[in-house]
This record gives sequence, C-alpha cells and structure tokens, in this order.
Amino acid sequence: MAKKVEKDAREYAKGDPDKEKAYLDSMATQTVYNLGFAKYNYQYVKEREIPLGLDLEGGINVTMEISMTDLIRNLANHNPDATFTASLKNAEGRLNTSQKDIITLFGEEFSKLSPNGKLAPLFATRENASLVKIDATNSEVLAFLRTQSTSAVERSFNILRTRIDKFGVTSPNIQMQKGTNRILIELPGVNDVQRVRKLLQGTAQLEFWETYDNTEIFSLIENINKTIAATQVSTKETVKPGAAAAKPTSGKLAQLGARKDSTGKDTTATSANQAEQARQNPLFAVLAPATYQGENGQTALRPGPVVGYSAQKDTAKVNAFLNTPAIKAMIPQNLKLLWGVKPVSDESKVFELYALKASGFNGEPAMAGDVITDARADVDQSNNPEVVMVMTSDGSQMWRKVTATAAADPNNKKSIAIVLDNYVYSAPTVQNEISGGISSITGKFTSNDTKDLANVLKAGRLPAPAKIVSEYVVGPTLGLESIHKGLISSIVGVVVILLFMGLYYSKGGWVANVALIVNLFFLMGVMASLGAVLTLPGIAGIVLSLAMSIDANVLIYERVREELSEGKPLKLAISEGYSKAMSSILDSNITTFLTGLILFIFGSGPILGFATTLMLGILTSLFSAIFITRIILEWLLDRKQNISFSIKATENLFKDSKFDFISGRKKFYAISSFIIIAGLISMFTRGFSLGVDFKGGRSYFVEFDKPVKTDAVRDVLLTEFGIAPEVKTYGSSNEVKITTSFMVDNSSEETEAIVSKKLNDGLSKISPKYLIKDAQTVGPTIANDIKISAVYSVIFSILVIFLYIFIRFKRWQFGVSAIVALLHDVLVLLSIFSLFNGILPFSLDLDQSFIAAILTVMGYSINDTVVVFDRIREYIDEGKGKNQSVSTVINSALNSTLSRTVVTGICVIAVLIIIFIFGGEILRGFSFAMLIGVVFGTYSSLFVATPFVVELIKEKEMTSTTTKKVEILP
Repeated sequence: MAKKVEKDAREYAKGDPDKEKAYLDSMATQTVYNLGFAKYNYQYVKEREIPLGLDLEGGINVTMEISMTDLIRNLANHNPDATFTASLKNAEGRLNTSQKDIITLFGEEFSKLSPNGKLAPLFATRENASLVKIDATNSEVLAFLRTQSTSAVERSFNILRTRIDKFGVTSPNIQMQKGTNRILIELPGVNDVQRVRKLLQGTAQLEFWETYDNTEIFSLIENINKTIAATQVSTKETVKPGAAAAKPTSGKLAQLGARKDSTGKDTTATSANQAEQARQNPLFAVLAPATYQGENGQTALRPGPVVGYSAQKDTAKVNAFLNTPAIKAMIPQNLKLLWGVKPVSDESKVFELYALKASGFNGEPAMAGDVITDARADVDQSNNPEVVMVMTSDGSQMWRKVTATAAADPNNKKSIAIVLDNYVYSAPTVQNEISGGISSITGKFTSNDTKDLANVLKAGRLPAPAKIVSEYVVGPTLGLESIHKGLISSIVGVVVILLFMGLYYSKGGWVANVALIVNLFFLMGVMASLGAVLTLPGIAGIVLSLAMSIDANVLIYERVREELSEGKPLKLAISEGYSKAMSSILDSNITTFLTGLILFIFGSGPILGFATTLMLGILTSLFSAIFITRIILEWLLDRKQNISFSIKATENLFKDSKFDFISGRKKFYAISSFIIIAGLISMFTRGFSLGVDFKGGRSYFVEFDKPVKTDAVRDVLLTEFGIAPEVKTYGSSNEVKITTSFMVDNSSEETEAIVSKKLNDGLSKISPKYLIKDAQTVGPTIANDIKISAVYSVIFSILVIFLYIFIRFKRWQFGVSAIVALLHDVLVLLSIFSLFNGILPFSLDLDQSFIAAILTVMGYSINDTVVVFDRIREYIDEGKGKNQSVSTVINSALNSTLSRTVVTGICVIAVLIIIFIFGGEILRGFSFAMLIGVVFGTYSSLFVATPFVVELIKEKEMTSTTTKKVEILP
C-alpha cells in the first residue's frame, strides 16, 4: 500500500520534489489499508515495509569522509611550523597504502622529523586551552586529536541526518562506519545528484537569533490570515451571485483557539464547521495560534517565541502561504519565521513556528555560531540535564550584550533561538545577563537531548569539512529492470526447488516444501521487523538460503531412508532420522553462518544486504526444517497416514554405492594443480580486471539506442578525458560499462560537473540518444580500504572455520584438510576469473560482489565437508571403523553421504543457473562465481578435503580398546 501512495504522489507532483513531499506528508495520518477490524495509515505501513535497496529502487549511495587533515590543521590554528607541515604531508602520502589512521601516521612522522619535538605548543591555542596544556606529552596531544576526530564525525553525522530528514527522502539510510571517519548515506528514489551533493557538502550554519514574543506578532499573523482569506474569496469562481458574505471571525481569539489547542490537536466537532473555518481562516486552518486557557477560562496568547503549531502534513501549505508575494510584502525585514527541527512530540507530529528578530537591516542573526569553543552535556545542582556552552573572548562580549537585551524587562524576558541550517533547535529564555562566556542551557531535557544540543552548538565551529569520497547512482529504469529480473529469478528458483523435492522425496518432499514456504514468510517477516534493506544480491541471498535450507531436510530424509532400509518402523525411523542428522545440520549451518557474519562485518552497501538475508535465511530455515517438518510429519503419523520418502525411481538411488574416492585421489590432485598453476601464471601475467570499488575511479553503465563498438566509445572518450577509459560490452550490444580514473584524485566541487560534461559530450558523438543507467565514483583511499578489508575477510573466514572444525572435531587433521579444500576453492575461482577474463561475454571484475561469492562458496564448501566429517566421526564413535583402514572408513563415509551431496548440489546449482540466466547483467558475474564455486566446492569435498585426511593420518589402521571409542592413530 505504501508503494501505491508513493506512486500517486509522483503522479501528482509531476517531477516537483516539494509537491511530492507535501503529498506524502498529507497522507501520513490517512488510512491507506483497511481490514475492517483494523485501519492503518501511510506512516504505519511505511515504517513496517521492507525497504528496497538502491539497485531495486534507484537512488544515490554516498560515502562521506570527514577530512582529518583539515581537522588537524584547524586545531593547530594553521600553524606554519615547517616540521608540522611536513609531518602532516608525509602522513597524507602514507594514508593510501596504510591501514593506520591519519592521526597515528601524523604522530609517527612528527617523531621521525623531530625525535625530541613537542606537539603541545602547536595545539595549545587559546581555543584549546582547557583541553591541551602547554606541558602535555605527545601521547596526550594525540589522544586529544582522536577525541576531537570522534566528536567531529558525530557532529557531522547529526547534521547530515537532520538535513536528510528535512530533504524528504522516503526510507533514507545513514550510518557511521565504526572505526573510521566515514558516514554511509543511502537515498532511495532520489536522482537529483547535484542537489544531493550541495545538500551534503554544504557548510553547517549555526546562528543565534533574538526573538519576538507571540503577543508582538499575533496581530501580523492575524492580518496575514485575513489577507489570504480575502484573496481566496476574490478569486473563487464558484461563489453564487447574491450569496451572503460570511462574517470574518479571524479576529476572535476564542474562536481560533476553539479549533485547535496548542498541541495542534483538532477539537472541531463536524467537517462542515472545519470547512467553514478553513474558508474564513485559511492560514489558521493549517497553523493553530499558540494559545492556552487562562485561570478565568478565557483563551489567551501563549508567551514566548512560538507563534503557531502545524501538523507535519500542513507545514508545506503554511510555507506556500507565507511565500506568496503579497504576504512576503507584509512581513517586516527584521522578522524571520522558522520551524522547529523536531515535533512537539513523536506521537503528534506537530511542529512549532518561531518568530525570530533580525539584527540590522540585512536580516542577520545576533551572533554567528563560530564563537563557540566548547559545548558539553552536563547536569545542574539538582541533577537535571543541562548544556554548558563556552565562547571565545570576542563571543563573550557579544553574548553579554545579546543576553542583557533579552533579560532587560524582568516581566517579559525574551528567548535566544539556536538555529542550525535554518531550523530552530532550541529557544531558551534568558534569565539574566551572561558575562564571562560560559552559559548553561536548561529546560525539559533528557540526557539524549542535551547531547544532541551540545553537538549542534559545536557544529558552528566544525573544524573538519565532509567530502564525498564514494558515490553510486542508480537510475530508476535500472531499478525497475532489477526488480523484474530479481522476481523472475526468485520465482523460477523456488518453483524448481519445490518440484525437485516433491518428485525426489514424494510425500516427504511436499512436507519439506510446506516448511520452505513457511520459512519464506518467516524470513520476510523478520527482515521487515528488523528494517533490513532488500537488495538485488539480497534476493539472490534469499533464493540461495532457500536452496541451502533444503539441505537440512535432505540430511534428515536420507537418515530416515537409511533407518527404513534397516527394517525399522516408520515412526521410529523418523525419530532416529531427526536425531542422527542433528549434529550434521548444526555443524554445517553454523559454519555457513560464520562466513555470512564475517561478510556482514567486512562488507558494505549491497553486500550487507546479501549477508543479512543469508544469515537470517539460515536461522529461519533451521527452525522450519527441524520443527515445522517434524510437526507436520507427527500430525500425519497420528492420523495413520502413509508417508513415503522416495518414488520408485529414487528409492534405491545411491543405495549401497561403492565408489572408491580415495584410490584415485592423486589424479584429482593433478587436475586441481593444473588449473591452479595455469591460473597463477595468468594472475602474474594477465592479472585481473578490478572493479571500480577495488581500484578507484568512475564507472558508468550506459545504454544506447543502437548497437555500438567498444573501440569507438573508447576512442571518443580518450579524446575527451585525455586518458583511455576501459569500455566493455555489458549485456546486449547496445549497453556498455565505462570505467575511467579521470580526475578521481580531485575532490573539488567543480570536478563532477567537468567529468559529467566531458562524458556526455563524448557519448553524444556516438549517438544523441543514450541513457546513463548507473554511475559509481570511488576515491583511491576508500578503494584501498575496501580491497584490504576484502582480503582480511577471506583470511579471517579461513581462520574462524579452522578453529571451529578443530574445536568441534578435536583433531587438527580435519581442520587442516578443511582449510586445504577452502584454499583450493578460492584459488580455482581466482584462476578461472583470470584465465577467462575478456573471453566470456560478461564482466569478470573482481569487486565486493566477487568477495561475497567467494565467502558464500567457502560456506557452502565447508558445509559439504563438515557433513562427511560428521559421518566419519560417527563411524569412529560407534566403532564401525574398527580394524579398518582410514581409506576404507572415509570411502564409506563419502558413499553414505553421496545422495545428500548430489541432491543438495543439484538444488543449489539449479538455482544459481536460474539466477545466472534471469538475474540480469548486474548479478551475472556474481552468480557465475557462485556457480563455479559451488561446483568446485562439491568437487573439493569429495576429492580434496576428505582424501587429504588420509594423507595426514598416513593410512594407519584404527584400533579400539573399548567399544565406546575408537581412535585414529596419528
């Protein structure tokens, strides 16, 4: 329903973002979903829908970086000291290749250039006097810089969050990237790139304004209301001749107060009265005067700077009234009407309108915010939250004058409004003249309120500007295509799984299918409740998790079939099947979940969506496979239903198989070695095609109205850029992907305009009709960080899996064998991407999606390997391997789990083929990596991991001293 409302808003606005926002605001409290017994408004359903990622909805993804070098320079008051300047320059030079932060690097470089030098004299400025002492050690100064850097990031985050909230974006996502000086921002549905850049990179404007009292302004507001009413009546064409004019009642304060109280809540009895009031008082119909009930029961004007209250949905209409030429002419030059930044309460969604008094004739504030040296959240003598504000010496003198004026009349003390980016954050009443430059701001604050206000006050002296270091723009056309292809691949993938399970396992398979459908509903419900963003890789993660969720049922059903083949009754066979499969189910899912968790920690952007859905899918599928299927099967047993777990064609499939996986293992070692050696040669000679998020630069996905040759596009853009871009066919012959490093190191505001002009000039020479469907910019620093994080994520995954296998199986041979198989899978995948790059007709770039594929393949591969290891452990614990060689035991384990390996492999591979075919070009490289990885992951489980255990144990026979435990001799 939320999507329908937003579609209506777009149609109504016809491209005007302000109109679209006003429409959505007006629908916030309107019922859009009626179940009869329950009604839900737009705001309710919007907050509970699963938000779509940029690749599905279109929009802008931006990574902002707070400039720490500017922070250090500003905190040192731009000290010209040669050692300071050289140290900072050297630190900047190392930043692109080091994982250390700029402050650490700066400290190291300063120590190199001046081993006995002191940092304190550089930073013990007048503004920092209370924080840095002249005799402070270098370690203390560096700690001060780190504290200030954290504070700068938090302040920037709060400012950006507020700006985005006021920007009117539906379901924005803004988050600080922990441990960095970066802020990630996603704005779905936004395509005005220039407006977003201006919004995000604009300097914060903190100001202090004197205020008018409501009693001083009401007559003006009343006259404005009369003027609007007269204008509307004079222009109304539907007034019948001879109709009696309604008597104006806008001057009657009691009647105005009767319509809305001071919280903005409607108290009017009937819609007819509301319509009449709106006609007579158009402004007051959307802006309730600030009134209260006096002791004598009479309505009176509320004192203070607030002149009215308006519901969120009505603020745009109030602004429209106030911005008409006739009304603007009525408002004095020294009056400024601004909204409060937050609603009066979260429930009411009602905002206050403040009356500010300008100083001089140019409409200036009383003071600028750059006079603040410090602000902190504190508590007063009564332990109530307050904000302590400290000013510079010049600011103290100005503040003394401003507060003296505000407190001059003891019976009518005025407020000082604290304004950031044209929104009032607070308007405390001045009690007395304040000298000395230290002020306390009290009120009905919570501790969080004081922290936020302290951050706002410090924003006026924000020493570190925020710059865009990464940008990803997805056009709405590409978003719609992604949704279409994602849905097709999802539906086809699920249908294939359902049909295969029903055909292979008969009635038991259809029981598993019911659990799978329930699992899908659980997964979507959990995602909605957690506010998880659904991305295109996320859809792939859902389908893949469903395919892998079948594995738990396959493990159970194969066990049940084994028990039935031994002649056990159906009920006991089902019970034993669940019991014996539990160890393998938990081990295989935990290892896969661990790789998803690491991907979640190290990944960013769409990869987070993939990791989230994969992990949630594992959790919900475990519940569905273990409990839902068991409940259904028990229900069928209670009703004496016959439950079959195979059809005639699959009844004896893989039963009593005697494949010798071990004796021919060296042949498979040779095959793997050949692929890996060829790949290594290719890696060192041809290398890889790195995605823009690994090497930095700009990337564009362009669709032309006709087929184009990549060489022609490259030659034209070489002329424009001066350097040759990389141009590849991306899907059909009229679509290309262009990657260039042109001006990637330049972060000035004019850069994007220059690059955009040259790109469009070049593309128009190829064909005047083209569409840029996707654009991405990644700075070299962030590209290096992403690349290093990717390497760390793979290494860390391998270590975590080794530790889990070692702890779970209590033998280092199993852990080492598992790691050898994982390294084998990673190297084979890298080899294929290097060998076939430029040969296959789709992109084989190494990027974050490729790393996601590698980690998921590792999870799948270890899943497969662990199932076999569990069976080997079972044979050992139950004494089945007594007096048998290691080769015999492992061969038996591989054959007994072969049916499960094949069935799960078929499901996952079938789904990946579907995603590869139907998922679109964006997912093609990712699904290809997954497909190759799963094939070789299954191969490595059978022919590398478990056979390698034989090499480590060296074929010694197993002996048993008790019937309880059988040992493998090292």
